[in-house]
Amino acid sequence: MAFTLPDLPYAHDALAAKGMSAETLEYHHDLHHNAYVTNGNAAIAGTEWEGKTLEEIIVGTYDKTAVAQNGIFNNISQLWNHNQFWEMMGPNDTGIPGELEKALVESFGSVEEFKTQFSAAGAGQFGSGWAWLVKDTDGALKVTKTENGVNPLCFGQTALLGCDVWEHSYYIDFRNKRPAYLTNFLDNLVNWENVAGRL
Repeated sequence: MAFTLPDLPYAHDALAAKGMSAETLEYHHDLHHNAYVTNGNAAIAGTEWEGKTLEEIIVGTYDKTAVAQNGIFNNISQLWNHNQFWEMMGPNDTGIPGELEKALVESFGSVEEFKTQFSAAGAGQFGSGWAWLVKDTDGALKVTKTENGVNPLCFGQTALLGCDVWEHSYYIDFRNKRPAYLTNFLDNLVNWENVAGRL
């Protein structure tokens, strides 16, 4: 079965009041995300990866010795990343659930320190990539960043929260102000209940 583009879990304009416009979602979901679906399906057609899960393909095609990854990995990993990204945001105001808040305080000292480290990771990622809150293999929460489409699955980690820092994610709304986009993401867009559910 070929992979398909999942519907957004909310309307295109549902995040507009929180700083992510309908135009951004139309470009980002309907065009960019859809391109990863189309190109990913074409790349795996007739290969050993056809019929495998997204996760199996990502782990199986990631080359830890290379910066430039292969076309199958790039498209399938970005497909997975975006599937998670839309779910990690939402139009409703959700406070940080107690279990997640406790884990953040234990790992970073405070929620604000977590946000500082997460924003710094995203702002400091040179070029395209992602900022992540992950549960590492030892169970600890950590902030990481990855280049291009690389994600925590490549390192055996669980992705709790990811923020896309490719320019197409923020340029319409924030132009070149990536730090402002990251601050707005953490303060207004994150669906913290979804994040807590990944612990």
